[in-house]
Amino acid sequence: MVKLNKIYTRTGDGGTTGLVDGSRCAKHSARIEAIGAVDEANSAVGFAALALADDARPNAVRIQNDLFDLGADLATPADSMGADGFAPSEMVLRIVPAQAEWLEAEIDAATARLQPLRSFVLPGGTEAAARTHLARASVRRAERAMTALAAHEPVNPAALVYINRLSDYLFQLARLQNDAGQGDVTWVPGANR
Repeated sequence: MVKLNKIYTRTGDGGTTGLVDGSRCAKHSARIEAIGAVDEANSAVGFAALALADDARPNAVRIQNDLFDLGADLATPADSMGADGFAPSEMVLRIVPAQAEWLEAEIDAATARLQPLRSFVLPGGTEAAARTHLARASVRRAERAMTALAAHEPVNPAALVYINRLSDYLFQLARLQNDAGQGDVTWVPGANR
């Protein structure tokens, strides 16, 4: 269990922050940008959860926990862990394939309840759907930050799969919050020309 006795440490006053392996990196680095984007996405999921139907809230809490796992994964550089740098252990928290597999099962269950799409969906409808679409967009930004990091440093492949599936899940969840898709606001191409 994590124990935080003091919120401020002053160790980051010079523009660096500590990683899980004890190393430090610039607060503007691609790694910290990715961690920050995941944190923002987590906050957006929490904001959406406040408006979700009761049966959807437990999934939102589960996802928030997974997003904290993802932040810990990103905060532990693979090169500090040896040859199997992405293998989870008692000391190294990594996203594992089962977390994305759970999302896939939830996506499949949601898809079975929804009518097929006939147009792109605008982010809106009910308040719960709009908040969930906002969370989805935040997750997509986190994915962009993670792939930018992966272009220069190793990133856990299971983490990249997880963040990609999460935005898909949130899209389907938003549709469920719109009366199982019946209340979706659809795009009408060129409607205002």
